[in-house]
Amino acid sequence: MSHTLHPLRQQRLQRSELAVPASNPTMIDKAAESPADFVFLDLEDAVAPPEKLQARKNAIQALNDIDWAGKGKTVSVRINGLDTQYMYRDVVDVMEQAGDRVHTLLVPKVGVPADLYMVEAMVNQAEQACGLTTRVGLEALIETALGMANVEAIAQFGGRLEALHFGVADYAASMRARTVNIGGLNPDYPGDQWHASITRMVIACRAYGLRAIDGPFGDFSDPEGYMAGARRAAALGCEGKWAIHPSQIDMANEVFSPPEAEISKAHRIIEELKTAEAAGKGAASLDGKMIDAASEKMAQNVIDVANAIAAKAAAE
Repeated sequence: MSHTLHPLRQQRLQRSELAVPASNPTMIDKAAESPADFVFLDLEDAVAPPEKLQARKNAIQALNDIDWAGKGKTVSVRINGLDTQYMYRDVVDVMEQAGDRVHTLLVPKVGVPADLYMVEAMVNQAEQACGLTTRVGLEALIETALGMANVEAIAQFGGRLEALHFGVADYAASMRARTVNIGGLNPDYPGDQWHASITRMVIACRAYGLRAIDGPFGDFSDPEGYMAGARRAAALGCEGKWAIHPSQIDMANEVFSPPEAEISKAHRIIEELKTAEAAGKGAASLDGKMIDAASEKMAQNVIDVANAIAAKAAAE
């Protein structure tokens, strides 16, 4: 093991992340009562330009009026891109008027670490000016060719950065990929065309202590397609996936929750290795298979997720 280690910066349960256009207060209210772990109030792509200012006001009101944490949810705001006229006021107004109520800001289309530096500097100044004590985290959307080319450097950005998300729709457009499906598979490609990109992002996340989240699946009339995509993302190391429709929340929660049999086996692995260690052994056998220190780490990952799910259930 290298002497250079980057532990997880911030643990948050993020199996399901419900995207909600902040231009629709009714949808915001429903999101608060949903079973989603995470909700992000969207000021960006889901909001038309004439609705941007009202959407920002709606988001701020929702942050202040709804007890998101009391409902067992992390609440985020996706600000507009740094290349727009809306972004600076998104950060300033949200931080000044609801900076002690929002948990993270989701920064879209991050291409270089300096993009996060700009947002972080604004957040720092707003917190100081307003005397805020709640630390607001940052999350970055990797959804352009530039962002993926720089994903390792972006992941190394320190400070408030907690997670990277794979934004498949804008990424496909940026790559000029031959598809018009958001997150779906191209039948002309022999496999999953997003596999390499998600893997690269996940590696960057795990190397530098960030959470890795898969993005949207556009066809909410295709639950099997959504589940298949979620399973592929989970297999690659993602710990959650977006839901662009309430029907996708339970599916994400199911896929990214370890089943009881897996949790039970994880505990058995830990116990067997403790017994082996007491006997002076570095490895043991469980159900006819060898287990060792690496098995313990994998088992602990399962237990940590199970504990986070149990803590959320207890808080609701």
